[in-house]
Amino acid sequence: MSSLPRYDGPRALAQSLSAFARTGAADAVWNREGLRADSEYRDLGLAAATGGRLGAKHIRAIKPLAAPTGWHWHDMTAHYVFVLAGWLTFRFAGVAGDVTLRAGDGLSQPAGVAHNVVARSDDLEVIEINEPAEYGTFDLALPPEPWK
Repeated sequence: MSSLPRYDGPRALAQSLSAFARTGAADAVWNREGLRADSEYRDLGLAAATGGRLGAKHIRAIKPLAAPTGWHWHDMTAHYVFVLAGWLTFRFAGVAGDVTLRAGDGLSQPAGVAHNVVARSDDLEVIEINEPAEYGTFDLALPPEPWK
């Protein structure tokens, strides 16, 4: 831990490096504007607070997973998943074997690496944090190694 700060501080709220933002469960707004039709999404306000540098969303399953998501990747520089309830199983390019996360588990997904969600519980709830807030998702025509 560094004994020197990275910037002059403390700062006044008006000069902070991110905005003050609070989201509450009572006024939560859920939508279906995410990647998967079997889930709903709640923006946690991090994108607005950081000018789009970071994003955070609460995602929960609303239907059973009919089939694996298929191999895809996201053009982000960081991607973190924390499981609140249920479980999910990934496969990652370059990683032998399935990776299953259960409630209380977290995973720093290797940014830009192809992956496939092959199974999940019907009660899955996760928090995803990513950099940047807005990113693209790109499907692969063929599975990568070692999954070919």
